[in-house]
Amino acid sequence: MFWILTILKGNMVEWCLPQDIDLEGVEFKSMASGSHKIQSDFIYFRKGPFFGLACFANMPVESELERGARMKSVGILSPSYTLLYRYMHFLENQVRHQLETPGHYSHLAAFYEDKKGVLHAGPGRGGSLPPVYWLPSIHRYMYPEMKITHPAGCMSQFIKFFGEQILILWKFALLRKRILIFSPPPVGVVCYRVYCCCCLANVSLPGIGGTIPESKPFFYVNVADIESLEVEVSYVACTTEKIFEEKRELYDVYVDNQNVRTHHDHLQPLLKINSADREKYRRLNEQRQMLLYSQEVEEDYNPCEEDLFVLFFLEQNNRIFQTLLEVSASQDKTLTAEHARGMGLDPQGDRSFLMDLLEAYGIDVMLVIDNPCCP
Repeated sequence: MFWILTILKGNMVEWCLPQDIDLEGVEFKSMASGSHKIQSDFIYFRKGPFFGLACFANMPVESELERGARMKSVGILSPSYTLLYRYMHFLENQVRHQLETPGHYSHLAAFYEDKKGVLHAGPGRGGSLPPVYWLPSIHRYMYPEMKITHPAGCMSQFIKFFGEQILILWKFALLRKRILIFSPPPVGVVCYRVYCCCCLANVSLPGIGGTIPESKPFFYVNVADIESLEVEVSYVACTTEKIFEEKRELYDVYVDNQNVRTHHDHLQPLLKINSADREKYRRLNEQRQMLLYSQEVEEDYNPCEEDLFVLFFLEQNNRIFQTLLEVSASQDKTLTAEHARGMGLDPQGDRSFLMDLLEAYGIDVMLVIDNPCCP
């Protein structure tokens, strides 16, 4: 695995190992726009084929040269974002150390020498998730490679923050739309929302997804990423820069606080919560409550809420695609309202979603659910 450590002074790379690596743009990714207003933060981002994690801190100083504040980030790059979290604590300690005793890099150099040969490169597509196969037991289901360490209750906070609207995000994620989340700093928690959105779209059935782009977490992006985003057909990202809102050609779905919206007319029906969405949200909360109760009464009960969250949507997605594959293999290839209800969808409210899903995944079935707007 390729490791890089950087310290940023203002927006200049102050020090790095190895010294011959191309770090163009990292100085802006490692300090989110607006970071000068907060004391500390962390940030996930992409740099070419690599993923980065940087920890930022801001300390007041009596220095005219530094304008009363010393701000630095210490970061690392890796082919896979799923491994970066292991060094969050180290980076947090080192950025504080660099603020208090600037110019001392021995701990960073020793860390680099110790770690550069320990871990091997991840999958061919950096950070991509391995194939997932269904196992009914929650605690056996999750592979370590699929996890990104997050604060306790990360998924719970995601559900609490968006409420029923996670079902809207789920549909857009499953359709592999370009989703951009705006938020002012701190941006670390918003990077976790990017990860949670990607977790909504897991499918484990063979033969699904071969014709559709993978769900890519870009994490934090800024104006320097505009060119790369212009050629992307699917991603989930976050930004602190409000100018992105005006650049509609870069995204399909824009999320500002809890407001999820799209400028595409054909996607407008997907913004409406229907009865099937409310039922799924009710079941998700019911399962969460049952899990919390089981953890209280059974000390050796292993599953966590994060596993339950991922498994809930994986099961829902598998259920949909299993039905669609069975119908496409049948003689008449007819998808009815009964099929829709069996997939946990609203025959009328999810008609537009189903049509988009069939087109996106290239599934050959005939939808015979009447459009309520066109009798």
